[in-house]
Amino acid sequence: MTPPAGLTADLQRYLQDGRDAMLRALDGLSEYDARRPMTPTGTNVLGLVKHLAGVEVGYLSAAVGRPAPTLPWDEDGSIWEGGDMYARADESREWVVGLYREAWSLSDASLAELPLDHPAEPVWWPEDRGRTTFGHLVVRVTCETAQHAGHAEILRELVDGRAGRDHDAVGDAEHWQRFHAAVQAAADAHR
Repeated sequence: MTPPAGLTADLQRYLQDGRDAMLRALDGLSEYDARRPMTPTGTNVLGLVKHLAGVEVGYLSAAVGRPAPTLPWDEDGSIWEGGDMYARADESREWVVGLYREAWSLSDASLAELPLDHPAEPVWWPEDRGRTTFGHLVVRVTCETAQHAGHAEILRELVDGRAGRDHDAVGDAEHWQRFHAAVQAAADAHR
């Protein structure tokens, strides 16, 4: 398989950066902390990984007519109740991460083999808006991955204080304490 070039290569690189950030957010987390809901809407790190596996399979394989695995939450309809947003107790972290890596492989094959103007039809979109291009979907998935990677980094920081990959390059613990105090002081001025 020939690696993508030009804009396609740039999109693939940014997509991979987001993917890597998602898995970094899981590194070292206990099973409980990877799965526990950290927001009132249930957002959790492992669930975001599971969700993005489905996003890639749906948009970058199935919607462009390429082979794609049948996902359990699509098959049983639980996607419509958030079944893709958390790992059930019987779904291991290894299975979720393996599915995500399988989705990467399928997406990367699509990126290597399809032009960005290749027609795409996500079957779950309304019929009047259901036709688009592979390039549109690549941009959409790349943006969604980056968005959820940011969510995952914030969740991780809430769990154990570990922040994003450039955290230590920006400053040490003293730096972050001073910065936090400055932000708090600015907020306190508006109490």
